[in-house]
Amino acid sequence: MRIVKTAMAAVVLGLVASVAAHADNAQQNKMTTCNAQAGDQKLAGDARKAFMKSCLSAAGAPAATKALTPQQQKMKSCNADAKTKALKGDERKAFMKTCLSGPAG
Repeated sequence: MRIVKTAMAAVVLGLVASVAAHADNAQQNKMTTCNAQAGDQKLAGDARKAFMKSCLSAAGAPAATKALTPQQQKMKSCNADAKTKALKGDERKAFMKTCLSGPAG
């Protein structure tokens, strides 16, 4: 009976370790994917921080499966920059026009 309990405990510990390793790998893969996307978009500074925060906090599947088009990501980045700068009204419109028409990233 004692051998069975010991064997069961070993199996349970193995399963717990396996689940923990899988969670670590999933988070590491998500980080790698988010970093690659930020690099592809040539994001830097506050725009990169905002993108990484959003990408890493996205629920469910890694961001690669929920990828936005380059124009959508640019809009998201420009909006985040405008919000950080607390721009309103005509100032925001002018900033967004310049940001969205500028080179990618």
